[in-house]
Amino acid sequence: MRKLSFRICLFVFCTTSVVLTDAYPGLLKNHVSSLFIFGDSIFDAGNNNYINTTYKANYPPYGETFFKHPTGRVSDGRLFPDFIAEYAKLPLIPPYLQPQNHEFTNGVNFASSGSGALVQTSQGMVLDLKTQLGFFKNVSRILRRQLGDAEAKTLLSRAVYLFSIGGNDYIFPFETNSSVLEIYSVEQFVGLVIGNITDVIKEIYDIGGRKFGFPSLWPLECVPYAKVLDVENRGACFDRVAPYEELHNKQLSKLLQKLQRDLKGFKYSIPDFHTLLEEMINHPSKYDFKEGKVACCGSGPYRGIFSCGGRRGLKVYELCDNPSEYVFFDSAHPTERAYQQLAQLSWSGNSSVAGPYNLKALFESL
Repeated sequence: MRKLSFRICLFVFCTTSVVLTDAYPGLLKNHVSSLFIFGDSIFDAGNNNYINTTYKANYPPYGETFFKHPTGRVSDGRLFPDFIAEYAKLPLIPPYLQPQNHEFTNGVNFASSGSGALVQTSQGMVLDLKTQLGFFKNVSRILRRQLGDAEAKTLLSRAVYLFSIGGNDYIFPFETNSSVLEIYSVEQFVGLVIGNITDVIKEIYDIGGRKFGFPSLWPLECVPYAKVLDVENRGACFDRVAPYEELHNKQLSKLLQKLQRDLKGFKYSIPDFHTLLEEMINHPSKYDFKEGKVACCGSGPYRGIFSCGGRRGLKVYELCDNPSEYVFFDSAHPTERAYQQLAQLSWSGNSSVAGPYNLKALFESL
């Protein structure tokens, strides 16, 4: 098994304690809610740049649209959390492993491309959800030391905790022909994933978190990459993963409803990524896209082979002229423009789109 090597500064343990409440009296009085981000490549702002993994996007043409250079985001530009931060009047939330990242009052991004709720998902190549939780615990200790217990408690309770997790847990066993899907039924396997997510939510709640955002899994079976997974049926959606994704979304909704009943002050938003992206794929013109099924960057049918940038074994790849006309930038990840539309609908959409709270209401709630 490959070992995961981290270039992690020891600031989480040895940062000089600065009492920010003395330097900036009333720091949190008018401070907007912070944003703490967990998950996978849908949310990773560059953490994988600093670990030993092939799951990277720190090379062209990634980042070409907005940043004009690769940042580690798996898209041509900004991701969903970048837009949510903008709407919440926050700066771009930096990756946790970025050197010299010592400022956490606006939040921090722990997401890692390829990661899952299960430690076995791409083990040794990613920061799994429990590892991300450990990083958050370090940040919460730093905030308490810097701000004092009372101010840190206020910041953590006002913060929004945004997650994108689970998709890799269901795709990875099919990619690797794992026997795990023979050992566990769909119900049992989804139960393992939801169980780990439940544990992490409860630990964050115990530390002080109260407001959670959990977009549903989008139609994993119909992204360009999934359409080339089955070599005998290329071009069709990879329907074998659909039962896992569908049950996950049902169980996630039930879990969040139960936690809202059982945990005092618990609030959540559950943006319906599944329906929204399915609509973009099947009816792109409705959202002012020209192409919903073929990726902008990649090779093979639907450009579904992960070759964008020529760093994953295949050096030859195709690249479209205008990513904003496409729903997908590479074989599995949306363009900046698609993420922006998902963010706008999640920020201000009604209950059929976002659940009991849209993200705007979640940020503004006390």
